[in-house]
Amino acid sequence: MTCAVYVSTNMAAVTAQSINTNINMPEERAGDSTEEEPGDQSPDRGPDSPRSPEPNLELLRSALPDLKSLSRAGELLERLQRETEALEEQVRREPDGFPPRVSSALRAAENVSEKTQETNSLFLSQHLEKARPCMESFGHAFHQVDIIERHIKYLQCLQRIEELSSSVQQCLMTNSVWEAVSAVDKMAALVVVLRESRCSHLQNFLQQTLRFWHKILKDRLTSDFEEVLATLHWPILSPPTQTLSPPPNAQDVSSQLEALVSQLLALQNSYPFSTGRKQEVCLPVQIMLLPLTKRFKFHFYGNRQTNCLSKTWSSPGLVLTRFRPDLDPVLLWFQVDFCRGLLSLVQLKVQNDASRLLYEDTLFCHLVEEVLHFEKELRSQPLLPSSVPGLLHLLLEENLLQKWLSMEKKMALEKVDSMLSSEGAWTSQYKDISDVDELKAPDCAETFMTLLQVITDRYRGLPCAASQLKFLELQRELVDDFRIRLTQVMKEESRAPLGARYCAILNAVNYISTILSDWEDNVFFLQLQQAAVSLGEESIVGSLGVTELGRLASLETSLFQGLLGLLDRLRADMTGRLLDTIMREVSDKARPYCHDRWLSLASPQDQTVMSLSTSACPMMLCVRDRLLQMHTALSLPLFQITWQGLAERLDGFIYQEVILANHFSEGGAAQLQFDMSRNLFPLFGHYCKRPENFFKHVKEACVLLTLSLGSALLLRDLIQDSDLNQDSGLQGPAGVEPSPQAALNELGVYCLSPKDVLILLNLRAARPGQ
Repeated sequence: MTCAVYVSTNMAAVTAQSINTNINMPEERAGDSTEEEPGDQSPDRGPDSPRSPEPNLELLRSALPDLKSLSRAGELLERLQRETEALEEQVRREPDGFPPRVSSALRAAENVSEKTQETNSLFLSQHLEKARPCMESFGHAFHQVDIIERHIKYLQCLQRIEELSSSVQQCLMTNSVWEAVSAVDKMAALVVVLRESRCSHLQNFLQQTLRFWHKILKDRLTSDFEEVLATLHWPILSPPTQTLSPPPNAQDVSSQLEALVSQLLALQNSYPFSTGRKQEVCLPVQIMLLPLTKRFKFHFYGNRQTNCLSKTWSSPGLVLTRFRPDLDPVLLWFQVDFCRGLLSLVQLKVQNDASRLLYEDTLFCHLVEEVLHFEKELRSQPLLPSSVPGLLHLLLEENLLQKWLSMEKKMALEKVDSMLSSEGAWTSQYKDISDVDELKAPDCAETFMTLLQVITDRYRGLPCAASQLKFLELQRELVDDFRIRLTQVMKEESRAPLGARYCAILNAVNYISTILSDWEDNVFFLQLQQAAVSLGEESIVGSLGVTELGRLASLETSLFQGLLGLLDRLRADMTGRLLDTIMREVSDKARPYCHDRWLSLASPQDQTVMSLSTSACPMMLCVRDRLLQMHTALSLPLFQITWQGLAERLDGFIYQEVILANHFSEGGAAQLQFDMSRNLFPLFGHYCKRPENFFKHVKEACVLLTLSLGSALLLRDLIQDSDLNQDSGLQGPAGVEPSPQAALNELGVYCLSPKDVLILLNLRAARPGQ
């Protein structure tokens, strides 16, 4: 309705405008009509340009011929409204989004499409029904053709097999060995082609035929090859005592040998039925090994005397003598295969014996030793590549490896028990050689570390890092067990720390700690450490946290860090006990010296010659004797720690019990300084250049006690004024007077504080200020 009103209003406006234009401007329209015909079009106006107002005027003129009478305007308005409604009805959209006509056209198109599809489907189904008999007939014919083709191919394969078989037979009759090998090779290729076929009978026939001719060829070539080897005096079972004379036709024999070897290798390569072994030796070597295999089995299997498991093997010796190509020129062609073939004999022997000796401890240990010795000798052979496995990998089977580990532990513990119970367990075998015996390790500790080193040498060559880590864990257990044993013996000897056995135990702890510290930087153990981190070995890194594991991976710590910490703790504890015992003895000897009459001693000017105080002699003798005793009993690193610890304790003892507990006259201070600088300090001068540096408290106290009176007064005033300024918060002008610490440093006092200096100044008999 709104649209109709809008159109009516516009039409009325257009009508009124047109009427006004026609009435008020007749001349202008007449002029316009003369310039341009109504039917003309401007060249610039296209078909899509806005329409001119002439059609509207024509409509009004036809509907209202008389402009003065507007009675027909209502009819015109009604007609226009009807047309407008009709147009609106045409452009109104349906619910599907299209106008009604478009929607009806689409529905009609869909109906036509569905009918067309139904018609086509019906036509196709009828056509297929009519064509089905023909299709079945053609399918049956094709199936028959396929069967015939397969039969033809089957017969062709049989014909090909017969042809190749006849070819091999003819070649053997005419001694054309190479042609026979070529025919066998083609037959082997046919076997490979037919592997995916389901013709089992044909496959079996072909494989049997191939095996038949392969065996005939192999037997013939083997016979010829053995004849040539016999001409070359093969096998040479031991180094000849005299040079063997070469055959008269050596060149012909060599060319014949080369041809036979090539034919045997070609025959082996053409045989598709391999045994499945990764490193199977070549066929010529297998033939050459036959006499050696017979001899080996004759001597080392059964009830022969040479097969005694409790004796040293002679089978490895026999094998090792064969690794000499200078005796056998034939070996120059295939050295590695020949070595591998000989090794296979020993490997089978070891596998057979190892499983039988699991419950025979002595024989099993003997077997392990023989295998290790054989492996060492084997790796010294220049002909054998390192990639060829020897015998060690045979001992890595779980049952054999666990047996080996248990036997290592059992024998190590038995050895430790026997060592600790022996009479010379705590004496050093190098005690009379001072240049060699710096660590002064007792025999039990040195033997124990040698035992660990031997275990390391035994498992160092194992090809598996996981197995090596198991042995490393065993070594750590043995070290910890030996540490516990040393602790137990130490507790028994702790009643006499100055005894020879107690010092020997301390040397043993230090020796083991030193060796383990060297192992920390060993390349072999560093590689094992990285392997333990990468493999995540539970027995080694299972109890470590993330931080410790990261430090272990970055080589900041080592696998022996925990053991070293326990050993260092034991060493520190034993050293502390030793020093405590010495200090108790020294303090007993020093009691008269502590209560000497320091206040009444005469001035040094009144004495002709100064000498050691009589009361200090027992203390000095005790210190000297203990230093000599420790220097003789302890290793050099331990003695360094001991005498430095003793000096530190003596410094504190004399400072507390002698100096701070007494008052000193001028003569008493001079006597104290003489006793210290001329008697006590030189006792330690044998072991360092400046022993007074280890007695800082005593040395600086002697400096203060022997200071002149004027210097003492100035020093006291300076310290007191500094204390008063600090208490009142005042600070004098910079550079006017030195600080107390600077004044003390000028006197050589660095260790004592200003408060301690005041205490020492008050201990003088003629105190400053009196």
